[in-house]
Amino acid sequence: MKKLLIANRGEIAVRIARTARDMGIETVLVASEPDADSLAARTADNVVIVGPAPAPASYLNQEAIISAALDNGCDAIHPGYGFLSENSAFARKVADAGLTWVGPDADAIEMMGNKSMARASARQTGVPVLRGSDGPLDPAADALEVARDIGYPLVVKASAGGGGRGIRFVHSEGELLETIEMARGEAASVFGDPTVYLERFVQHARHVEVQILGDGTSFIHLGDRDCSMQRRSQKVIEEAPAPDLPDAVRQRIREASVELARECGYSGAGTVEFLYDPVNHEAAFIEMNTRIQVEHPITEQITEIDLVREQLLIASTGVMSIRQDDVRFSGHAIECRINAEDPDNNFFPSPGRITTMEWPTGDGIRVDTGVEAGSVVSPYYDSLLAKLIVHAPDRETAIAAMLTALEETRIEGVKTTIPVHKTLLARPEFAAVTHHSKFLETADLLEGK
Repeated sequence: MKKLLIANRGEIAVRIARTARDMGIETVLVASEPDADSLAARTADNVVIVGPAPAPASYLNQEAIISAALDNGCDAIHPGYGFLSENSAFARKVADAGLTWVGPDADAIEMMGNKSMARASARQTGVPVLRGSDGPLDPAADALEVARDIGYPLVVKASAGGGGRGIRFVHSEGELLETIEMARGEAASVFGDPTVYLERFVQHARHVEVQILGDGTSFIHLGDRDCSMQRRSQKVIEEAPAPDLPDAVRQRIREASVELARECGYSGAGTVEFLYDPVNHEAAFIEMNTRIQVEHPITEQITEIDLVREQLLIASTGVMSIRQDDVRFSGHAIECRINAEDPDNNFFPSPGRITTMEWPTGDGIRVDTGVEAGSVVSPYYDSLLAKLIVHAPDRETAIAAMLTALEETRIEGVKTTIPVHKTLLARPEFAAVTHHSKFLETADLLEGK
């Protein structure tokens, strides 16, 4: 690989560009018109403007992106996360154009990207799954009967969903049919696929996941993470390794994740996600993300393995540079996703110009960001400003270090979620690991923040 096109924006585009530069790979960034002078644009070696601000006209414009790669002599495309990263049709177009796709092939994306198909694959591999509809819910089926067999509460999920989107909860039979129709309409609008499936909802479940790597022949895991602190299925705080997880459960989900990667001949970085029931000490597969995760830095901190570098190496050579015996774990890492949102106004986006941005420094502190003082936060895209990461010898020390780091962070000009992170990290439930994926939505949780 000599010249890489980065089909993304923000912090992940900066992250990819810097790693590629360290590897001697020239980079070309596609950018929308308002992102022409972004930090990512100034980090890449070259920039190509592919369209106006709306994502469908720029970052989702498949033809324009492939043309930009070919016209600029690129031999590979890295999609980052979000946008086109899990679009199998785009991955196939990239390959058909003679370019290298940095990630699993289109067949693997289709197998794992469709959530109901992924459940079936997991079941065939022997990976435990939650009770649910047997594949996509047939529109002609008796949904009430299927739901009664699963039991309430349950979740209606878009088969093509991801990133916390396309999920609706049903607490009683009277809500079911209307919720299914709403979910189908939402799925068709957002993902272009109205297919949904039903899945049992586990009360007070934790969200745990396993980072995997594969090169089509060899497959390994890089440990686990806990992403239970969420708001409306969007992750807020992540940590690695997953705390207070029984050794047998930890070993089981790691082994199951590797087997699932082997089942689909996986190549690249991926994440296998599970719901963990702390009452019954059981974990069940929910989905696989066939891309680099937002929270990948915490795995990098505890393993000292550069996941983006591995992605580029696998795409270039077809071979991983590490084996399972090479993976060593050290300490505990926590990541806070800092978003430009107003917690006092129902987390409404807070676009505008950043007038001040100051980050803490010191051992164990890492900041991944795509903005700086003077940057304009656009209303057109995700509100993520940065990821603040700390790494310490143990979890208690990491929590204290993160609280100090948040106190030392100054961002002015836009509202941010920093006050929420401070509140959550100081909660006794977080320290005791009794929080769960719906904890943040508990009534009055943020009172007095």
